[in-house]
Amino acid sequence: MADDPEGGMLSWDESVFRNEHVFEIDYVPETFKHRESQTESLTYALRPAVRGSRPLNVMVRGPPGTGKTTSIQKLFDEIGAQTSEIRTIRVNCQVNATRYSVFSRLFEGTFDYEPPSSGISFKKLFGQIAEKLVEEDKVLVVALDDVNYLFYENEASDTLYSLLRAHEEHPGAKIGVIVVSSDPSLDVIDELDSRVQSVFRPEDVYFPVYDGPEIVDILDERVRRGFNDGVISRETLEYVAELTADSGDLRVGIDLLRRAGLNAEMRASRTVERQDVEEAYEKSKYINLSRSLSGLADTERTLLEVIAHRDGDQAGDVYETFHERTDLGYTRYSEIVNKLDQLGLIDAEYAEVDGRGRSRSLSLSYERDAVLDRLE
Repeated sequence: MADDPEGGMLSWDESVFRNEHVFEIDYVPETFKHRESQTESLTYALRPAVRGSRPLNVMVRGPPGTGKTTSIQKLFDEIGAQTSEIRTIRVNCQVNATRYSVFSRLFEGTFDYEPPSSGISFKKLFGQIAEKLVEEDKVLVVALDDVNYLFYENEASDTLYSLLRAHEEHPGAKIGVIVVSSDPSLDVIDELDSRVQSVFRPEDVYFPVYDGPEIVDILDERVRRGFNDGVISRETLEYVAELTADSGDLRVGIDLLRRAGLNAEMRASRTVERQDVEEAYEKSKYINLSRSLSGLADTERTLLEVIAHRDGDQAGDVYETFHERTDLGYTRYSEIVNKLDQLGLIDAEYAEVDGRGRSRSLSLSYERDAVLDRLE
């Protein structure tokens, strides 16, 4: 391929990207727009911690891709830069979905090394974290990100109870909790035990879906930082924003820009065209599906695969196939069905079945091939 810098073709050592990292999911943007009031509410709740008191607890709610994690990360970075009196730790509950693993993460954030992998009781783990806090006279702020995963495993109440009651067993321990839920159908307070409800009275901070102009504005900022000048036209960017708005998830748009850029490079083109976006959308629209699948255990993946092959069948019939493959009992089966339903991977619909009374039929929420491809 001849190198023609004047034309529309890239030479082999050129790129459409100025900084590809800007399009990664965990990138924290320097200018964070359209979340001023939410950031203010979070700052207000944590202000007592700056004065050495226990902060207010916060419940952060909103659909996926609405800026919840980024807000908290930016705030934690600012606190870290301003004071050494506060320790902030963010726990990803999709990865740490039990009380023990949440506290292992807190131990790691407190001591900068992981706890021994076996033989240390929860009580001891917890005790060491609390003692260190009291000894250093620090306030701990814990963000339980994607806390919905703790609910799916029935671990949420125990985890929160331990955190909120820490100062009773360890006088002087000051802990504030931010719970972050991206499951709109989960009523966090309702689902907690009454013993937790009585001590957990959080400030409520809601993150709505971004509207059309906000999406264009945010994606435009990423384009300016991530692509070279002139790579994507305003018209193509607005098309990306439209697809993003349809999905309701900003991450789809950011992923879409990255993949469209890679597609343009495959064609050795200096510009991202509509066709690059259309091809990329086939993958980007499944970003939530991929994320949900990445957190599943083997038995949960197996059940999803069984449902993919028996789409729309009754729960009882699906169970027989699942049991043959895993040997698990009906109670555990039921729990996994509920979890997959709560994650939005399947729909478990109750229906009247002739001669059998009410029964659940199980069907996939995504196209079958999309699920099976990503399970492999």
